[in-house]
Amino acid sequence: MTQKKNLSFWQIWNMSFGFLGIQFGFALQGGFMSRIFQTLGADKDAIPFLWIAAPLTGLLVQPIVGYLSDRTWHPKFGRRKPFFFIGAVLSTIALFFAPYSSALWMAAGSLWILDASINISMEPFRALVADKLPDSQRSYGFVVQTLVIGIGTWIASNLPWMMTQLGVPNTAPEGVVPDSVKYAFAIGAFVLFTSIVYTIFTTEEYPPEDMDEFEREKAANKGAFSGFKEITQNIASMPKVMKQLGLVQFFSWFAFFTMWSFATPAITEHIFGATDTSSAAYNDAADSVGNYLGTYGLVSMFYALILAYVASKIKINRRLVHLVSLIAGGCGFILIYFISEPWMLHICFSLVGIAWASILSMPYAMLSSSVEPKKMGVYMGIFNMFIVIPQIVAALGGVNFLYKLIFGEAVINTMLLAGLLLILAGLSNLMITDRKVTHD
Repeated sequence: MTQKKNLSFWQIWNMSFGFLGIQFGFALQGGFMSRIFQTLGADKDAIPFLWIAAPLTGLLVQPIVGYLSDRTWHPKFGRRKPFFFIGAVLSTIALFFAPYSSALWMAAGSLWILDASINISMEPFRALVADKLPDSQRSYGFVVQTLVIGIGTWIASNLPWMMTQLGVPNTAPEGVVPDSVKYAFAIGAFVLFTSIVYTIFTTEEYPPEDMDEFEREKAANKGAFSGFKEITQNIASMPKVMKQLGLVQFFSWFAFFTMWSFATPAITEHIFGATDTSSAAYNDAADSVGNYLGTYGLVSMFYALILAYVASKIKINRRLVHLVSLIAGGCGFILIYFISEPWMLHICFSLVGIAWASILSMPYAMLSSSVEPKKMGVYMGIFNMFIVIPQIVAALGGVNFLYKLIFGEAVINTMLLAGLLLILAGLSNLMITDRKVTHD
C-alpha cells in the first residue's frame, strides 16, 4: 500500500500545470465563441442554444472517463496520464481550427469537439489531486490548481487584445473572424498541448493501493454493460454531501454559463453602445470585454494565492469561504448593470474572480473528503453532472426565459440574472453541515 505524503508547493504546481492549458481552452471558448457566433450571424437569443452540444457531451463523457481512469493502471503511463494526453491532442486540434469556421454549424461543431476533448483531460486532473494528496492537503492542492487556472484565464482572455496591440488586425469582412482571434486560438492550442505534456513528464502517479484487489474488481466487471451498471449504481448511491454540493454547483454554473454566453453582447451594447458586429467599434469593444474578463482570472489567481497560504498554515472552513466568495461574485455581476464607466468593469470582474477561485477549489476539496479513494475518478466525473446539467437547462432556453421574466428584455439583464444565481449558490452552502467535509 502506498502511503500518501505531503507534497511541496512545486510538486503540486507540476501536477497541476496542465490546467494552465486546459484553462486557455476554456477561457478562449468562454470569452470568444459567442463573438465568433455573432460574427457568423447568430442572433443574441440563439447563442445559448449554440452552446448546447458541449454540456450534453460532458454529461456523458466525464463519468465514463472517470470510470475508465479508475480502472486504468500501467507501470509506465500511470492511471490518469493517458487521458491527459488523449484529451490534449484532440483539444489542440479543435482549438486551432475553431476560429476558421465559415458557418454557424461549423463553429457549433468546433465548440462541441473542443469541450468534449477538454473534458477528457479535466476530470482526471481533479482526481489526480485526490490520488496524490492526503486529506489534510486537499484544500491546499485544489487551491494551487486554481492558482494555475487563474493565470491561464487572465492570459488567455487578454490574447486577442494583446494581438491587436501588436498590430494584428481585429476587424475582418462581414462573416469572417478577425486575425487577432485566430492568432489567439493558435497560441492557446500550443499552450494547451505543451502544458499538459509538461505535467505528464514531471508527475509520478501512485499505483492502486491494493493491486490484487484492483485486478480482481477489474476482471469481475468487464464489458460496457458492467461499466454502465456501475456508473448508474454510483449515481444512485452518491453521498449526501455530493447532492448538497450539487445544488450549489447548479446555481454557480448556471450563472457562469450566462456570463460566457452573454457577457460580450451585453457589455458591448450596454457599456460601449456597439451592436454592428462587423464594425471597428464592435471589435474594439469585444477586445475590451476580453480584457475585462481577464480581470476575473487575474483576481482568482491572487485570491487562490491567499487561500493557498492560509490553507497551508491553518484549518479553514471550506463552507464559509465558499459562501462568502459566491455572494461577492454575485454582487460583481449585479454591479455591471449600474456602472457608468468601462473601467469600473475591473471592479465588477474582480468580485467575480473571487467567486471563480472558490468554485474551482472549495467544492472539490469538500467532495474529495466524502468519497471512496478508489472511486475518486468516477465520482469526480459524476460530480461534473452538476456542472453540465445547469448549462443544458440554460442553453435550452432557461437563460432567455428567466432574465426576461424577472428583469426585462434588455440583454444586460442577463448579468443581473447571473448575480442573483450566484447569491443563491452562496446561500445553498448552508445546507452542508458535515464538519469532516466543511473543515480541513
